[in-house]
Amino acid sequence: MYWSNTRSMARFGLMISADGIWEDTQIVSECFLNEATNTSQNINQAYGYLWWLNGKSSFNLPTLQTQFSGALISSAPQDIYAALGKNDQKIYVVPSKKLVIIRMGESADETNFGLSNFDNELWQKINAVIN
Repeated sequence: MYWSNTRSMARFGLMISADGIWEDTQIVSECFLNEATNTSQNINQAYGYLWWLNGKSSFNLPTLQTQFSGALISSAPQDIYAALGKNDQKIYVVPSKKLVIIRMGESADETNFGLSNFDNELWQKINAVIN
């Protein structure tokens, strides 16, 4: 379990986006991060080692045996990877935009574990500003 506050989550996301380096010190192996942010098994293309991966041709959600076609977050950049936690706690890392976004608070809905309607709505609004 990862227990944190917004500032610590942001620091963690920034360290991950910097290939595991924090203040000139390699904290997490770059090799491990490369493996963690790529498909880790054949069951779910959109899952690495504790990171959810966008831009894959299909994905499975936790607790469901159904495979869905398309990207995990259709309105998000293809290269985004995310830590999707309980109650919609999220760390989004977007290498192409040099962007880390943190989401804390109450769950956006009660229907999904990790992924919610919040994800696509957020990225539609961000795209309207940065594209």
